[in-house]
Amino acid sequence: MACGSCGSGSTPGGCQSHGSCSSGSCNRMNVHDWLANLPFSDPESGCRIVEVSFNNGSRKDYFKNTTTYFFEKGDMIAVEGVSGFDVGSVNMTGELVRLQLKKNNVKEESADIKKILRRANDSDLGKSKESKAREKAVMIRSRAIAKHLNLDMKVAEVEIQADGRKATFFYIADDRVDFRELIKIYAGEFKVKVEMKQIGARQEAGKVGGIGSCGRELCCSTWLTDFKSVNTNAARYQNLSINQTKLSGQCGRLKCCLNFELDTYLDALQNFPDDCDMIELARSRAFLVKKDIFRNLMWYTMPDSNKQYPLTIESVKKIKALNRQGIRPEELETVEVVSKKPVEIEPTYVDVVGQISLKSLEKTSRKRRENERGQGQQGGNRQQQRPPQNREGQGSQRPPQNREGQGSQRPPQDRGRQGQQRPPQNREGQGQPRPQQNREGQGSQRPNQPGGNRQGQPNRQQNNPPNRSSQANRPAQGADGAEETNK
Repeated sequence: MACGSCGSGSTPGGCQSHGSCSSGSCNRMNVHDWLANLPFSDPESGCRIVEVSFNNGSRKDYFKNTTTYFFEKGDMIAVEGVSGFDVGSVNMTGELVRLQLKKNNVKEESADIKKILRRANDSDLGKSKESKAREKAVMIRSRAIAKHLNLDMKVAEVEIQADGRKATFFYIADDRVDFRELIKIYAGEFKVKVEMKQIGARQEAGKVGGIGSCGRELCCSTWLTDFKSVNTNAARYQNLSINQTKLSGQCGRLKCCLNFELDTYLDALQNFPDDCDMIELARSRAFLVKKDIFRNLMWYTMPDSNKQYPLTIESVKKIKALNRQGIRPEELETVEVVSKKPVEIEPTYVDVVGQISLKSLEKTSRKRRENERGQGQQGGNRQQQRPPQNREGQGSQRPPQNREGQGSQRPPQDRGRQGQQRPPQNREGQGQPRPQQNREGQGSQRPNQPGGNRQGQPNRQQNNPPNRSSQANRPAQGADGAEETNK
């Protein structure tokens, strides 16, 4: 079978055999049986106790397997309940259960351990589903009744037995609550046998679930079962700032994970001296601020300055020994602390399936931008340099082309190559001296080409009035030269 939250099918992705999900989202307090595959010489001598979880791991209990069936993890079974039966899921079998019984001080031959009745059939599963559907409405109504009676308590969870004959109310209260009247109202309202069970804030957070500040599911809802007391000394030993908002979990208490690394810090602090909270110098006293177990340094500060001085353990012991002799040193032998920045080394991948990193994309985009900027600057320089090159290399032929279309300079060159086809078109723009040169032939055109170019300049000067006075004599000189040749 498969769990509904992971998907549908025989065995969904992420689940182990028989559909028991390995994550804590669909089966809280899940356990991996690492002794399940070990062979035993005598199977009958194995542990006959089975650990069964109810309400998706919210509650666990031990039951004795007196049937002839062999149950595996994830099987739904019917067990003995209060005046009826209950349906749960097999959570652990085999020798690992025997170790858990020893840990919890439960004897295997105890008479308090109830029995397994059978495998859960369709009728059992249907009744269990109907009972679970009532839990939410019963919890809302029970909270309203407790509020109406002015009881200082909070109903955290309601668990109804599979056959619907019993209901367990888990509540949270700081002080003792007299709920004798409340039980009578619950029994008459919901028609069940009522059991009240008090839990703490940590157990409530485990039942509700959630994501911690580390980004993972809460430890109390996934694997942590025994809750130890946590105080602020655990934070002080680990050099953590006493900030209530950062050190508190979702339950409002100090985080349980403060105890996880406490033993490691206590072992590391054994090398540090205990009586060095204050050392005396010639000018003033220095007070201990913190102990750095990773660098074996002790940080001190003075009342007249905000600067902190790192000292080694040997130097602190030396100064303390001098203070016992009544000697106060002048200065502190500080140590230079160099903070090394982590260097990111980009891994080199073999581009087999087109795998690339984001940094390579940034490098290529950066190079592309630099190339585009370089091309834009070169293009701007070319645009600024082209007009002088055209004026010097090609003379003053192109500017008239841009101003008048074809200009008055190329027609003399085309007239020598193509004959007398274009001269009639250009006679109006160039005047009468040039047609007389073209009538004489090509022999008289080449020596007079500079004069022809000079004759073409007055046509350009029509668009430039300030230059008329400077070039007014050039057409007359060209005309006199043309008359002398004609004579």
